[in-house]
Amino acid sequence: MRRRDIFRVALAGATGLFGLRQVQAGAVEEERQKVAYHLSDLDKVGFVLGNIRNHYDGTGGKVDIVLVVHGPALAAFKSKSASAAISSRFSSLVRDGLAPHACANTMHGMDVALTDLLDGFHAAETGGVVKLAELQRQGYAYLRP
Repeated sequence: MRRRDIFRVALAGATGLFGLRQVQAGAVEEERQKVAYHLSDLDKVGFVLGNIRNHYDGTGGKVDIVLVVHGPALAAFKSKSASAAISSRFSSLVRDGLAPHACANTMHGMDVALTDLLDGFHAAETGGVVKLAELQRQGYAYLRP
């Protein structure tokens, strides 16, 4: 082979590899985000639900969101005492795919059963902070607004 031919083959191969890398990068960009929201402050319930709504809207729904609630914030999600605004916003988020988890330790301490909470909650049986650590180990980004 002549030098010119070798150069052309090498250039074509490099161009092909570059194109493949761009395709692979595009595939990575389209992966779903995985996010764990941590909520324990009662006065931040509305703010966090708003952040979650913005997250769904900003990603076009290409996101898996888990909300882990413990401590005083759990009181805002009791079905008998939840405000209409919180109940409505929460229900809408659950319909969009939100997976809410309530800390079993907090539920026990507040004498609250899963059935006492708004529809959609799961129990974080090993505790809220343990659930958050498990989610991080599974690749979820941790957010505590």
